[in-house]
Amino acid sequence: MALLSPLQTRPSPDDDLARVEEALRAAAVTGDDFLTEVTSHLIPAGGKRLRPAFVIASALAPDSDGAAHEAVTDEMVRGGVAVELVHLGSLYHDDVMDDAETRRGIEAVNHRWGNLKAILAGDFLLAKASELAASLGTEVAALLAATIGRLCEGQVRELQLIYDRSRTEDQYLLAIQGKTAELYATSCRIGGMVGGVDGETLDRLTSFGRAYGMAFQIVDDVLDLVATDEELGKPSGNDLREGVYTLPVIRMLADGHPANDSLRELLGEPLDDERRDRARTMIVDGPEIATSVDTAQGCVSDALDALAPLDATPAVIGLRAAASNLLGTLPPIASRANAAGRS
Repeated sequence: MALLSPLQTRPSPDDDLARVEEALRAAAVTGDDFLTEVTSHLIPAGGKRLRPAFVIASALAPDSDGAAHEAVTDEMVRGGVAVELVHLGSLYHDDVMDDAETRRGIEAVNHRWGNLKAILAGDFLLAKASELAASLGTEVAALLAATIGRLCEGQVRELQLIYDRSRTEDQYLLAIQGKTAELYATSCRIGGMVGGVDGETLDRLTSFGRAYGMAFQIVDDVLDLVATDEELGKPSGNDLREGVYTLPVIRMLADGHPANDSLRELLGEPLDDERRDRARTMIVDGPEIATSVDTAQGCVSDALDALAPLDATPAVIGLRAAASNLLGTLPPIASRANAAGRS
């Protein structure tokens, strides 16, 4: 499995994130034991903690040494926890909207405690993120608040087009920019802000994070079609079932593919397992997986271009490697499709 953490070039990346993990668990503690249980539910289940890692790596971008564990400050950790809490809160809300049963291989919060408690717990996590951001200054607080707003806008754009077979590629890209890419951009920008980088570097880090986030979401959407339940830690093919038509689906419906009519007949309403699997097979067997992976590669190239003028410090090298490795997370079926698409 490709290594995605931008901290991979540091001597002890696990130690860096251990501080984030400890602070993350502390941030989920409330004055009520039951609420603490709910808000903490997904934390022990893990997660790559990529967004906090991007905060730390961006903060250390100018650091030509990058070897000292002490280089990670409390402010970097708080910034990392803030963006991870936003991510966790959004997962709680997403699972309510998707009526999810599992998340990260364990029972989803909404499935265990019900939708109302999941929504309130997600709200608490977002509020705690805002509190931590405020401790880092008004600029960081304003940035995170605006990002939460853009995340909601992106999610609404997607919800407006559920089961819509006429969803366009532009509508898809606009939605994923809001719901995914902006939080990566903000992670990098908060890191740069707490790390005191200069204005040009700050903008380049932000552009890098946004382009990386676009690639990340496209890859994630391809994975939903080509990966197994075990690889994902949640049911695969769920986007098709729930009527969220992602880039490969949109392209197959729009490009006159021979399976277009058959796929169109299946879509437009909730799918049972058998119909979902039929639709999924059509898409995986078509060329649209390859072209979608190519689009993700283009976003990776944009991310790398944004960092190109920066000095090759350990953190910048780590950021570049994280982007370069992203497509390596795809299973062989998608990689073969990508190679076929390029031939």
